[in-house]
Amino acid sequence: MRKSNQGTTQTFKWDQWLNVSSWITLGLMFAIGSFLSDEVSNFSAAIYLWLVIFFIYKEPDFYSSRAFVTPILPFAVIAFLSGFLNLIVPDFYKNWEGYWSAAIMGAFVWNFASWINANKREKELDYERQQRQLEEQQKLALSAQNNQLEVLVAERTAEITKQKEELEVTIKELQATQAQLVQQEKLASLGELTAGIAHEIQNPLNFVNNFSEVSTELLGELKEGPLQKLPPEEKQYAEEILFDLTQNLNKVSYHGKRAEKIVKGMLQHSRTTTGQKEPTDINALADEYLRLSYHGLRAKDKSFNATIKTDFAPDLKPVEAVSQDLGRVLLNLYNNAFYAISEKKKLQNGAFEPTINVSTQQKDDKIEIRVKDNGLGIPQAIRDKIMQPFFTTKPAGKGTGLGLSLSFDIITKVHGGTIDLNTQEGEFSEFILRLPRNNG
Repeated sequence: MRKSNQGTTQTFKWDQWLNVSSWITLGLMFAIGSFLSDEVSNFSAAIYLWLVIFFIYKEPDFYSSRAFVTPILPFAVIAFLSGFLNLIVPDFYKNWEGYWSAAIMGAFVWNFASWINANKREKELDYERQQRQLEEQQKLALSAQNNQLEVLVAERTAEITKQKEELEVTIKELQATQAQLVQQEKLASLGELTAGIAHEIQNPLNFVNNFSEVSTELLGELKEGPLQKLPPEEKQYAEEILFDLTQNLNKVSYHGKRAEKIVKGMLQHSRTTTGQKEPTDINALADEYLRLSYHGLRAKDKSFNATIKTDFAPDLKPVEAVSQDLGRVLLNLYNNAFYAISEKKKLQNGAFEPTINVSTQQKDDKIEIRVKDNGLGIPQAIRDKIMQPFFTTKPAGKGTGLGLSLSFDIITKVHGGTIDLNTQEGEFSEFILRLPRNNG
């Protein structure tokens, strides 16, 4: 009973009780056999056996033990009848004692065979349960592998999609850059501007060429590696995508190298010097290009008006500078300022007075030029980017993204000065140029 009850939820509850009962049973058997007659002891043992059987069938916790008890019933019935007859009618029992002994022996043999068969059946059931558990484990493992493979396929697909999107963005950037270059060439009349454009486009062209080569290598690694792990029905589709991506990258590389040759040709035909520096009246130069920028904007938009305030230092001495390059810087700053106040005026529906402030002064050994507008200002997120080549906040066709970058090069590299920005989003922007008085 203890063995058949092991593994159930009631094991702990009955185990100690059954253990004690086992020793009590042995004690009773010894006592009955030693102090009572054979007839009484046999009948008592039969009654005790039936009490145990009754307890097992009555107690729900011993449901699992009933399979062990059922084969004992024939033996228990014969033992009870034999003991009862031997105790009540001993003469009748003795006349049939041989038959009763044979019946008890047969019941015992049948009980023993049933026990062996039950053990065999239990082992078979245990084996079947183990096999089912093993199959369940294998199914779970296979399901986990399938899930892992699906995740891997999804990740690889996402990577390929991301690379494709990045390639499309790069192509669009290249197309936008080419359009900007065409627009800038139309506006530029000086050879040094052509050289500046050529230098600036060289970097994105190098990026496009390098990116296409690296991406082609990555696609090759993807085809030789993770792609081979895909199921056949997905592998063919992935190979088609990889083929299309490779063809696209080859086209990008071809046109990128072609554009690179064009840039080299531009550099070969550009002038090799930055111009001759000469004494320049900064006040006159600042005022000249300010009027030029304002009237240029007015020619495009007759309804535009702005307040222009100037504060030029009267004792400012001439500065060694390339007047045309410096004029280009001032013209770019003025155009940006007028654009900012014009856009703000449109947003304010006329409830706004656009104003431009231009001032010059001498501080120590430097000449300072300030260009301030009360326009839209520059957001904090892009302040570090405005000097980068081809970065612009203007709509397509209205800005090349080269103005501030070239202005920065002209001020810092050609004239040895600095260009700083002071701005507040939605309120104003102020560019401050500082040039050394003698920078020849």
